[in-house]
Amino acid sequence: MEAYIATIAYFFISIVIILIGVVIFELLTRKYKDMEEVHNGNSAVALSIAGKIVGISIILAFAIYHSNYIYETVIWGVFGVVLQMIAYVLVNLVIRRFSVEDELKKNNIAVGIISFSVSIGIALVVGASIT
Repeated sequence: MEAYIATIAYFFISIVIILIGVVIFELLTRKYKDMEEVHNGNSAVALSIAGKIVGISIILAFAIYHSNYIYETVIWGVFGVVLQMIAYVLVNLVIRRFSVEDELKKNNIAVGIISFSVSIGIALVVGASIT
C-alpha cells in the first residue's frame, strides 16, 4: 500500500513541477506565446516545449530512482527546471547567427529539433549526476 501512496505523491509532484517549468518557459519567451503558437500548429515551438517537458521528466525520474525522500525529488525537480532555463539562455547566447526565438516563431523545425535535443541532453547529464 505504501508504494501506491508514494506513486500518487510522485505523480502529483511531477505534474506540478512540470507545469511550473512550462509556465516559467512561457515567461522566458518574449517574442511569442508558447501555447498560442502550438494552437496555431507551430511544430518547432511544440518540439521545444516537448523537450523541456521530457527533460524535466527525465530529471524527476532519476531523482525518484535515487532519492530516499519525496522532498529530495522536489528539490532535484526544481533544480532541474533551473538548469533547463540556464541551458535555454546559454543556447540563445551561443547561437549568435540567428535568434532561436525568432526561428522557433517562424516554425523552423531544425531549430525546434536542436532545442528539443539540448533539453534532453542536459536532462540526461543532470539526471546521471544525481546520486
